[in-house]
Amino acid sequence: MSEVDQRQFSAACARNREPILRVLQANLPEKCDILEIASGTGEHGVFFADAQPKWTWRPSDIDPEALESIRAWIAELDLTNCATPLRLDVTSSAWPVNSVGAVFCANMIHIAPWSCTLALLDGAARVLAPGKFLITYGPYKLQGRHTAASNEAFDETLKSRDPEWGVRDLDQVVREALNRGLRCSEIIKMPANNFCVIYTRMAD
Repeated sequence: MSEVDQRQFSAACARNREPILRVLQANLPEKCDILEIASGTGEHGVFFADAQPKWTWRPSDIDPEALESIRAWIAELDLTNCATPLRLDVTSSAWPVNSVGAVFCANMIHIAPWSCTLALLDGAARVLAPGKFLITYGPYKLQGRHTAASNEAFDETLKSRDPEWGVRDLDQVVREALNRGLRCSEIIKMPANNFCVIYTRMAD
């Protein structure tokens, strides 16, 4: 009897992974140690690690099924530069890493309570040295307004699933990041009304 395939699949990841990779390649050094928060299926991480052999990709998640999927994807592609996934609760005051070259987080901020966004910023500020980057990906409101009718409908769907979820106002996230020593250095428009936002860790 064959083993059950633990890999999960995300249609959105298949669509957005190449544009996100181009952003990462343009902003991160050829050799970099990258912590991914809320890795989900694990497809982003293995795709990026496969494309950049000198990167060390450190996926993480809190969900046991996600961690199994990530392990299965790493095994399927036999990647040596994609680390064993970490069980990481973003809201913990102590992450299981002390220092990394960059932090990446896709599609968590809107599918989690606001407290998770603040915790992401807190944690990134702890593990990043000055000059290093936090890069996020997902939809945002700009100046309190949705950027597309589809995003507004998506926001309503999220809130119907959990009132604490929702598309965030980017200005508010940027202010909270700055309060933690993370300066928004670039906002990049992405396909399907999403954004990559790059924050640079400032000196204390």
